[in-house]
Amino acid sequence: MPQIQQPSNQIRRANIGPRRGKRFEIACYKNKVQEWRTGVETNLDDVLQISNVFVNVSKGEVAKSGDLQKSFGTTEIADVVKEILKKGEVQVGEKERDHDLTALRKEIATLVAEKCVEPATQRPYPVGMIEKAMAEAGFSVKQNKTAKSQVSECIKQLQSDSNLPIQRARMRVRVSTPTAEGKRLREKITEGAEKIEDEETGQDDWEVIMLIDPGRFRVINEILQKECKGRGRIETMTFSATANT
Repeated sequence: MPQIQQPSNQIRRANIGPRRGKRFEIACYKNKVQEWRTGVETNLDDVLQISNVFVNVSKGEVAKSGDLQKSFGTTEIADVVKEILKKGEVQVGEKERDHDLTALRKEIATLVAEKCVEPATQRPYPVGMIEKAMAEAGFSVKQNKTAKSQVSECIKQLQSDSNLPIQRARMRVRVSTPTAEGKRLREKITEGAEKIEDEETGQDDWEVIMLIDPGRFRVINEILQKECKGRGRIETMTFSATANT
């Protein structure tokens, strides 16, 4: 199975193998492998520290052309490098792995703190309290996923497995439609709203300002698209809003 490891503070080495009893490595700049795989980075020179293929990067042992031909069907370095980049696994030293994991956990906690509040006071929690609750809930950080992609799962686990009262901060949105459509769709649009802060029905237009769970935004938008045929709209006024009592 292809692998990628770290031979120094700035360089990772990518391993692929074993192939026909051989393991091959390339020296890559940190964080560039994922950028290459997602298409953000397209220049190999910006990904590689050394434009060569090795059997052992740390010892400087270069792979033989015959071994490359047998294993990859080519001796073209660029082609072999691309194959290793495509199928390699990132391997890092224990200290760096711990450092990366700690940084990722901190980033997740920061994002959760930005998106959530204490239900009774509607105030955000300090990041440190979120981190403690994550540990209490046994939340497992996945190093192969971005912090953003793990936020929803983290919030759900905090709500179910920790003693920290927490909820998503509400979005303050404005929804407007022609008056006739507003009367017809009001119940669907305002369903689940935490608070309706303002509502006006004019001769031509109906408008409501309300606090909703962020998950309702897409639902309301789909209702408007389907039922109003472009004549209704929803806009975010405040992303992390609190209800004033």
